[in-house]
Amino acid sequence: MDILISGGSGFIGTELTRQLRQSGHEVVRLVRHPTRNADERMWDPDALWLNPEAVERADAVINLSGASISRLPWTLAYKRVILESRVNATSTLATAITRAEKPPTVFLSGSAVGYYGDRPGEVLTEQSPIGSGFLPKVVDAWERASQVAAPVTRVVNFRTGVVLGAGGLTNTLKLIARLGGAGPLGSGTQHWPWISLHDEAAGIRHLLDSTLSGPVNLAAPQPATAAEVMRTIAEQVHRPYWLPAPAWAIKGILADAGRELILSDQNESSELIVSDGFAFTDTDLGETVAKALAG
Repeated sequence: MDILISGGSGFIGTELTRQLRQSGHEVVRLVRHPTRNADERMWDPDALWLNPEAVERADAVINLSGASISRLPWTLAYKRVILESRVNATSTLATAITRAEKPPTVFLSGSAVGYYGDRPGEVLTEQSPIGSGFLPKVVDAWERASQVAAPVTRVVNFRTGVVLGAGGLTNTLKLIARLGGAGPLGSGTQHWPWISLHDEAAGIRHLLDSTLSGPVNLAAPQPATAAEVMRTIAEQVHRPYWLPAPAWAIKGILADAGRELILSDQNESSELIVSDGFAFTDTDLGETVAKALAG
């Protein structure tokens, strides 16, 4: 397939591009600077501009654009960046798809487990209702922007949680542990939906040829709590797991980011994509963390 991808040079995008090319696909990356390579096409999502030729030649479009939610603090200005970076990029791609004479067969657009908000005691499926808070509103607007293309192509929103790999949030958690700060975050019993970087990219590849549409959860089938993730990382870097961070302190220092990134309980089910035939490679948290830290 000829695949057009935004965010192709990011943490997930780099691995996805590698896997796609290894599988024989042609990948063209959208960039915000003047093109320097044959596999690049320029766009300006802030101005909602994209050369329609880029979409006309694509069999599939994959959207990974969006400002990092791990960057702290979430000031009012940065909250606006988090929202607009996602909605503008998605709207630009979706609009271009609707205007194409020969639209791509599928539009895979990034999404997040943040849609569900804090849901202790629940198993979250794609049919679970939206939660409350900042991130649910962002994800809802993000997904709605992609659905503009639904009349002309299959649209899939892959809802991702914590991606464990060599980089991204893993590096932050590793640094915390190495500095001796690993310990219970709040109660530590809140579920953190995790997935390996390899399986994240492989899951997106699976969705290229699937018949699924709408939201699809991407999380390893074995759930883990925040305590289990942090304890595993501490053990791997040979540091103690002991220093608790009370919920009140996390909320006081990080406000919405603390409540929604660290303390939210989200037991995300991957049953839909598994029943569709996708087989996870990395299902053991300890082995996944070890590979991530070794990379």
